[in-house]
Amino acid sequence: MDILTNATDIITVTPDTSINDVLQKMQSNLIKHIIVKAKNKPVGIVTERDIDKFLENDKTARALEEISIEQVMEKNLITITDGASNSISQAAERMHTFKIGSVIIVDSDGNLVGLITKTDIVKVYGTLYGAKFKVKDHMSKKVFTCRESDSLRFALSMINENNITRLVITNNNGRPISVMTSNNFLVYRSYFTKGKTGTREHLLSADSESMCVGDLVSKDLLAVNVEDDLSIAAQKMIKNHIHGMPVIDDADKLVGVVSNSDIVRAFVKVPLTKELLEKYSRLY
Repeated sequence: MDILTNATDIITVTPDTSINDVLQKMQSNLIKHIIVKAKNKPVGIVTERDIDKFLENDKTARALEEISIEQVMEKNLITITDGASNSISQAAERMHTFKIGSVIIVDSDGNLVGLITKTDIVKVYGTLYGAKFKVKDHMSKKVFTCRESDSLRFALSMINENNITRLVITNNNGRPISVMTSNNFLVYRSYFTKGKTGTREHLLSADSESMCVGDLVSKDLLAVNVEDDLSIAAQKMIKNHIHGMPVIDDADKLVGVVSNSDIVRAFVKVPLTKELLEKYSRLY
């Protein structure tokens, strides 16, 4: 097992844990996913995106405390056996291939040992891989946007219908001013409830119809220039605990987005040598 897997740092829950408790754990620990464990064996994994999509589609009147995470979690797990050579590179390849955010490390008996996430890959890339690629080499030019004056329901529908995790928010002139993610809805979920015990009705209740995107997002735009080294984008993501950001040109025009998935894809293209691993180990 290599330097990025550490079982003592893994946050887990049991299948009967409620959505509400899982969200609290995610937010208090600044994480986007949690492993669901039974008798020390991983049986599922759940992300903010999974919860957000479930709540968008669930039309029952159950409160968040009444819905177990077992109803939401992904049960088809991608794993690597502890002791596999160069597990960081293996994990990156599987994240890229299966379009997932993490790979679980298990022992020969299937017990949970550790976890490698996209954030781990981004951290390694930002530390070791300067001058390999520019942002423009790996960014996505397809950008989903909405205006700060758009309704919250419209923004949430865009996120779910397009299976994305973020929207770039623009002013009425089309200039990027912020980013909205599914986390915005989950962090402020108390805005979207009736305040009655045992009643949730929907992530977006009728009371939220008058609220717009600008009511939830910060106006402090964190972006990266299209000509910047990709390692700069990686370093900004790690420093600011984010998973993607808009890409702008010298005129501050929105030209794309770059995410941790893009950096994982770049990581896969560059061999991780023993010398680089030793350098990383000395730095951390």
